Amino acid sequence: MVKPLRAGAVGRRKAADPLPYYRSRMTTAPHVPRPAVLDALGVYLKPRVLMVLLLGFSAGLPLALSGSTLQVWMRESGVDLGTIGLFALVGTPYTIKFLWAPVVDALDLPLLSGLLGRRRAWLLLSQLLLMAAIGCLALSDPHAPGMVALAALMVATASATQDIVIDAFRVESLEEREQAAGMASYVAAYRIGMLVSTAGALFLVSAFESAGAARPMAWTLGYAAMAALVVIGIITTFVASEPEKSRVAQAAHTAERGHPLARVIHAALGALTEFLGREQAIVALGFVVLYKLTDAFAGAMTAAFVIDIGFSRNQYAAIVKGLGLAATLLGGFAGGFIAGAYPLAVSLWIGGVLQAVANLAFSWQAMLGPKPAALAFAISAENFTSAIGTVIFVAYLSALCRNPLHTATQYALLTALSAVGRTYLSSAAGFVAAATGWPLFFAIAALVAIPGLLLLTWLQRGGHFATLETNLAPSRRRRPAAA
Repeated sequence: MVKPLRAGAVGRRKAADPLPYYRSRMTTAPHVPRPAVLDALGVYLKPRVLMVLLLGFSAGLPLALSGSTLQVWMRESGVDLGTIGLFALVGTPYTIKFLWAPVVDALDLPLLSGLLGRRRAWLLLSQLLLMAAIGCLALSDPHAPGMVALAALMVATASATQDIVIDAFRVESLEEREQAAGMASYVAAYRIGMLVSTAGALFLVSAFESAGAARPMAWTLGYAAMAALVVIGIITTFVASEPEKSRVAQAAHTAERGHPLARVIHAALGALTEFLGREQAIVALGFVVLYKLTDAFAGAMTAAFVIDIGFSRNQYAAIVKGLGLAATLLGGFAGGFIAGAYPLAVSLWIGGVLQAVANLAFSWQAMLGPKPAALAFAISAENFTSAIGTVIFVAYLSALCRNPLHTATQYALLTALSAVGRTYLSSAAGFVAAATGWPLFFAIAALVAIPGLLLLTWLQRGGHFATLETNLAPSRRRRPAAA
């Protein structure tokens, strides 16, 4: 039986332990909206967040150069759809980058690490290699698919390495209250980088052709211009400050007497065993592979589809650059709002269903033929829903990486697994499109979302999200609405 408190008991408790009392008074104080709004907006202008934004552009730039932009180049050069579909395999480094993520985590580069710090040293090395690889791709001949594949593989490898370092840099640089803004800025800039290397590259190629350059030379110059844009990431690397956590780790590496290879093995095994020891770990990994598959399966052939049904390169580029960019940015903020307003599982459901249904807009487009208004709607719907799904999915991946000892390696593992759909499972998209025709192909792409949603149901019923939501709760209370 609970005894009622005597009169004055509460007052004596306050006197005996005044600190909790004053804390409770502070937490129940009236909320002042204006400073909170200003703080929410101001975090996006902090130098650390701006550095992450610029690095997001640098990370997004290379992906299309070995993907959709390369598709257009090869299709215009007369390469068949089956071969174009197989070129999705050059994205293998994005899938297996977790294999060398512990190397980036555990080893310091000679000379460069002493000058820049270990994270910025790896950033600079990966960016220089990326610039050289894009230059090699610019000089390739689409009629020699083997050489093009080799150059594209080099681009993907350098880009995947840069992704590993940027993810670690972002996690280590930003304070807890800056993580949401950093994630939103990174995803938005990443999408802009992709648009620059798709619509921007296509416009440049057309401009070089209009200036009198032959088509092969126009494509070479367009890719050379994309290689030059890597300088943005290089400048950011020099301007940014080395994360304090990275400095501590570098000092520990210097003091450590163990063999570098032993450090790499220890980092890899520790990250893997910690993750696999969680409940439903295998199901969660399967979900990571399948969640964005519907988006990747359709995206593997979208550029070829647009050219195939009769649109010009400039029409496609204009819609992607204009309406596509606006839809992407709006979708990014919408995804941030959804992730902040709803539980994580519900947010994933919303993103998963939306990105699947958006594929049906391309089926409609295929039945209508080359109608610019219909293409504008289809591209806008795809970009908007894809951005929503991407932001929510990144929030989920970040929530999975809750152990600070293994954040970089685990994040690399998860993002590499998420690339399996884009790289391997979508590599047959060209053959499916050739066998079924475009309307049915995009309907099939929508249905491809079902396995991922079934795994989401399994995880939800098994209580997978309970712990993740508990860990996210403090940051949700501080999260800006647009993050």
